[in-house]
Amino acid sequence: MAISTATSATGAAGQDQRAAAIGRHPVLGFLLRRIGAALVTLLVASILIFLATNVLPGNAAEVVLGRNAQPVALHHLEVELNLNHPEVQRYLSWLGGMLHGNFGKSAVAVAEGRPDANISVTLGSPLADSGILAGLTALLLIPLTLALGAYAGLRAGRRADHLISVPALVAGGLPEFVTGTALIFLFFTMLNLLPPVALLSPGQSPLSNLKALVLPVLTLLAVAVGAGVRQVRAGMVEVLQQDYILFATMNGIPRRRVVLRYALRNALAPSVQIIAQNLQYLVGGIIIVESIYSYPGIGTYLVEAVTSRDVNEVQAAAMILAALYIGINIIADLIVIFLVPKLRTGMS
Repeated sequence: MAISTATSATGAAGQDQRAAAIGRHPVLGFLLRRIGAALVTLLVASILIFLATNVLPGNAAEVVLGRNAQPVALHHLEVELNLNHPEVQRYLSWLGGMLHGNFGKSAVAVAEGRPDANISVTLGSPLADSGILAGLTALLLIPLTLALGAYAGLRAGRRADHLISVPALVAGGLPEFVTGTALIFLFFTMLNLLPPVALLSPGQSPLSNLKALVLPVLTLLAVAVGAGVRQVRAGMVEVLQQDYILFATMNGIPRRRVVLRYALRNALAPSVQIIAQNLQYLVGGIIIVESIYSYPGIGTYLVEAVTSRDVNEVQAAAMILAALYIGINIIADLIVIFLVPKLRTGMS
């Protein structure tokens, strides 16, 4: 009895120490809560993705082999793809495989007898290509959004503001396929400067053919920067109207110092969330843009998987995109906390 009491006391003391440690580090506690919420969200997303890809009649084996498939061949493919089990068991097997980095096998590749049936292997190249496209876009997106939005806010109501805000309003309001078509017409049909598609040889890095990246990057930038500039401008205008900015100006502090030291820093916090939203847009917008330019990334991979109804490939691509979307949101929240000290104070 004494040993049990001592063990309970030790466990309680350990929990108190962990709680105290988190209390001393509020950002750590916030991060743990956000990660926990993200894991729950991903779990719910996995259930929805699995259900959405399995609600149609028939299964992937029947779709791939067709109506005239031999029963023996159909049964063999179902066993190979783990389709001969109840849906709950299949979901748990799929979820457990993902936790170990195994996304299953491609139904089309297995049916055709190809050696590249392992999705974890075949998904690597499209992910890398999409990462290059999204990375180049983000490198240009962040400084352009902040610089143009902040400058427009500083020149609110003036000619420079109109020269930035009006094109941003137009670009941000156009769908990707409209912007892409217009850019193809301008740079290929009229000027013959850039290729209308981004076809790459198998295994070829997009960085070895930069011309193939220009139009996809421009299309993503036009929509994302257009939407972001207007929001950053609005944030800058709001900050410049705050009492502490007016007070600093009235006390003779140079406007350049007021803008750089006070206004810009406080306008950056909401701007980070705006940029995060634009980066999240890249996760979805990249699917459309890659389809427009036949770019061999995760978007094209997902579209082709949906067309062939390769359920495992669709599930893998959708889960990766969902994880990226949630991860960007967590990183943005952390950046905002470090930019605004009062948020950290409110956590303690």
